[in-house]
Amino acid sequence: MPESLSTDVLIVGGGVAGLWLNARLRREGFTTVLVEKGTLGGGQSVKSQGIIHGGTKYALQGALTGASEAIADMPRRWREALSGNGELDLSGVRLLSDAHYLWSPGTLAGNLTSFFASKAVRSRVGQVKGSELPPALQHPRFKGKVYRLSELVLDVPSLITRLAELAGDSLLAGQRIEPLREGDELVGLRIDERDIRAQRIVFSAGGGTAELLATLGLQQPAMQRRPLHMVMVKAPTLKPLYAHCLGGGTKPRITVTSHPTADGEWVWYLGGDLAEADGVARDEASQIATAKKELAGLVPWIDLSAAHWATLRIDRAEPAQSSLARPDNAFLAAPLSTSSRLLVGWPTKLALSPDFADRVLAALERDGIRPQRQPPLPPLPRPAITGPFWEGLLP
Repeated sequence: MPESLSTDVLIVGGGVAGLWLNARLRREGFTTVLVEKGTLGGGQSVKSQGIIHGGTKYALQGALTGASEAIADMPRRWREALSGNGELDLSGVRLLSDAHYLWSPGTLAGNLTSFFASKAVRSRVGQVKGSELPPALQHPRFKGKVYRLSELVLDVPSLITRLAELAGDSLLAGQRIEPLREGDELVGLRIDERDIRAQRIVFSAGGGTAELLATLGLQQPAMQRRPLHMVMVKAPTLKPLYAHCLGGGTKPRITVTSHPTADGEWVWYLGGDLAEADGVARDEASQIATAKKELAGLVPWIDLSAAHWATLRIDRAEPAQSSLARPDNAFLAAPLSTSSRLLVGWPTKLALSPDFADRVLAALERDGIRPQRQPPLPPLPRPAITGPFWEGLLP
């Protein structure tokens, strides 16, 4: 006979959104079990650049969009958590940079006039010069302009480690996930040889959510994938840089974050327009050649002759939108019926993980779900925590 457990909320998917939700629920008095098939944070989470956006990059057309307003409060909420005074205690998580920057090459400075004319944007940014510039741009040959955004950049592996600590004994490594039904009602999931009953089941498995829905015979909510082809470069000459380099369009020409490695060198992780549609169409060699050309034009004073290069393909998993547009908020739906125990969602961005948890807690409140007395969990096989995104790709 399968082992049988019960909990208030059963979460499937151990990325940052699932782990954040798990910690929030436990803080509210709910019992939880979080199931992860692979490593904690090993999907989209660890491959994220770690930027806690406040939405300013979405306002590059000079007006604040729905996306920028929806996400505007996220840096404050994350800062409070990092200080130990927020909805979660994330003190001890490594902060790579307490600001992100907008960097305009000299030839493009004029393009920013309308962007900074907006009062809402002016309240979030300020120009920096000289010794206030990011270390990589402190060079006599740098002729551009740089603006400081009140956004954060986190070391995602240390965030995942802290969220796993907050999970206590609730984490479960599980490979085979099947529905557990009583009559026609979904009452839980069978995880390998364990039947786990729950008041509510939450799918937060990113790209794995479509497969989970298929095991239940469901096609809705539909999922879309928006691919990226990111570039990594590691060299002893690199200094920290956290910036969106502006091009002529509405997306950053290139977005750079910097990540410390065990040998004391830095990895620059390159996204932005470089990694979007044209980058996705390139093979690895062509993508690296394009990145080399970009950096040679933007930071020609940095010697990259001894650099190591690699690329990383990522599928951003999100609720399906018309024309594969980017969703503006975290998403949550109850796909079976109003009496169903299943909730399905995507945070859509790392920064929106608190918003995703808000939506789940609001759904529990709406449905009158309260913590119940549950028997203590037995010792469970615990999933491992992912390594950094460059592991196995760079020396």
